[in-house]
Amino acid sequence: MSNRALLEVIALDAEDAVAAQAGGADRLELVTDMAADGLTPPRETFAAIRAAVDIPLRVMLRLSDGFAAGDVSRLVRAARELRAEGAQEFVLGFLNPDGSPDLAAVEALLAELDGCRWTFHRAIDRAADRDGLRKALADLPGLDTYLTAGSAAGVDEGLAVLVAEAARSGEPGYGARILVGGGLTLAHLPVLRGAGIDGFHIGGAARPDGWGRPVSAAAVAEWRAALA
Repeated sequence: MSNRALLEVIALDAEDAVAAQAGGADRLELVTDMAADGLTPPRETFAAIRAAVDIPLRVMLRLSDGFAAGDVSRLVRAARELRAEGAQEFVLGFLNPDGSPDLAAVEALLAELDGCRWTFHRAIDRAADRDGLRKALADLPGLDTYLTAGSAAGVDEGLAVLVAEAARSGEPGYGARILVGGGLTLAHLPVLRGAGIDGFHIGGAARPDGWGRPVSAAAVAEWRAALA
């Protein structure tokens, strides 16, 4: 059995997507407005990217910076429009003011997604109780991934948490794949791979010239080679 890890790259547009796929990305996370850490892209952007590449796309469902759901009806409408455009995989995750998972908002979206696979994003790193959040979400349909740095401060601070959670794989609440992202560097890979983690997510690392420039196929290829 191959031990090839999953490499997911953030794409803002079709140019990013083509470069990421050329570099060896396995999947893309589609967002807009990285100044707000990634919001839901327009359906036209999704359509252009879907036409440009043939790897899986996970589309962000998030209206504003932070982890409050905001207007759930708008989120549901955005999900419906993206589904109509052909989107089949998503990224979402919301917290209540006390740091507990906003199950009402998540379940409202899941009713619209109707079994689509999805990632619970880095809201887990701001949760009041990571273990409690995982157990609360464990039986939700379609959840197959947690995007996490192990800490709100990034992978440097969260490394021990990631390793500990990987060791609990298969326990209730720990069946979903760990997708590491948030300050991730190539230097982190030996420890993470040694812990059995096989999912990695990059944004800025795919853009050596900054967010004002497109994804670099060469930068993605360097990560792909490191994860082979």
